Amino acid sequence: EVVVAPSRAGLDEEEEAREETPEDREIRREIEKKREIDVLWTWRSGGCGEEPLVCSRFIVAIGRNAAAFLSSFILDSVCWEVVGVVKLWNEWCRTSSTTNVLPTDSFCLFYRLISDPTVLLCQCSCYVAEDQQFQWLEKVFGSMQKKGLQVTILSTCPVADYKTQESTLTLASPFLRALKTKEFQEQICCPLLEQPNIVRDLPAA
Repeated sequence: EVVVAPSRAGLDEEEEAREETPEDREIRREIEKKREIDVLWTWRSGGCGEEPLVCSRFIVAIGRNAAAFLSSFILDSVCWEVVGVVKLWNEWCRTSSTTNVLPTDSFCLFYRLISDPTVLLCQCSCYVAEDQQFQWLEKVFGSMQKKGLQVTILSTCPVADYKTQESTLTLASPFLRALKTKEFQEQICCPLLEQPNIVRDLPAA
């Protein structure tokens, strides 16, 4: 599930019938421009032009818990280097105008494995709004070579949102579930996510 249906609650007829003024259009354009996502790659600064990044595995951790898992168990070594950043602005996330790449919660950071530069990680602990999710995907994956690319998404959700016939009180928490495409032929490390559970927002996109 990616898009939440718009609500018409609170709209009266006068508001619906009101025509957009030039000032309104200018304000809307400025907000849309401000909400544009910028992906900055350090590997492109050396004159690589627009050549796509060769990538065999791309692991994306979305949300604070998943990003913290990456930090604790994978990135806690010297074999990774920061190679990019996503800058965005919305209701819950304000990235600074600096182009310096720093490990901060306001950024989506990209890391490259030094021993194998085709392996990339992304730590996305900031909020990506619904209207920015497609743009995020388009700009991030638009920089990569798609052939032979395996993408792994790590995300979390509250146990209270998990739909099951047994009581959630008896579940060993935390627990893992997986979704996979038909192209993924390797063995998965945990059971598949049961219906009618769904994945939302950026992980779903």
